Amino acid sequence: MAINLNALVEEFKRTNWQDPGTWHFAPKTLVLLAILVGIPVAGFLLDTRGQIETLDRGRADEQKNKQQYLVKKKLAVNLDLHRQQLKEIDTQFGALLRQLPDKSQMDALLVDINQAGLGRGLQFELFKPAPREAAREFYAELPIQVKVVGTYHDMGAFASDVGQLSRIVTLNDVKIDTTKDGTLAMEATARTFRYLDDGEIAAQRKAAAAARKKGGKR
Repeated sequence: MAINLNALVEEFKRTNWQDPGTWHFAPKTLVLLAILVGIPVAGFLLDTRGQIETLDRGRADEQKNKQQYLVKKKLAVNLDLHRQQLKEIDTQFGALLRQLPDKSQMDALLVDINQAGLGRGLQFELFKPAPREAAREFYAELPIQVKVVGTYHDMGAFASDVGQLSRIVTLNDVKIDTTKDGTLAMEATARTFRYLDDGEIAAQRKAAAAARKKGGKR
């Protein structure tokens, strides 16, 4: 059936839109289609779209929570292993700490270093501890300038003896030269370490906090 567009246009022009009772078939059909289409579209825009967005956020949160659960579950499964490893680390740290002398043992350690050289027949030309220790986080470091004269074999034995002391001592910046009489002279920096007692650690932290506070006021 052919549709007369001109007739439809004239019918719409004659329509009194304020009086629905006078509407003809075409205007009524148009309004009905508009209602049938507009209500679902408005419902989607005003309500359904928000619910879909909420659902998507809920799904994303669900995936995130699942990942967090798996991570925490893995940590929980390995908790005993982590505790054992931490215990072993504490034990190893304690063993290393016991190799550091306290303040009262430093003099004895210096004597041990000196005796290690004399015991190998070396002649000390210099044995000069630094006037001040260098404080670290939980230990103090004391460098000692050393110069000994002797044979290469005796110097090697001396270095070995120092490395086998019950306390930690390192030889650094080693330099060996030949003397006029043909013997060897070795210059080195021996570094000894001691742990700080609780009072020294507390004082060091207090000084560091005061320095940070002073720097922040500038």
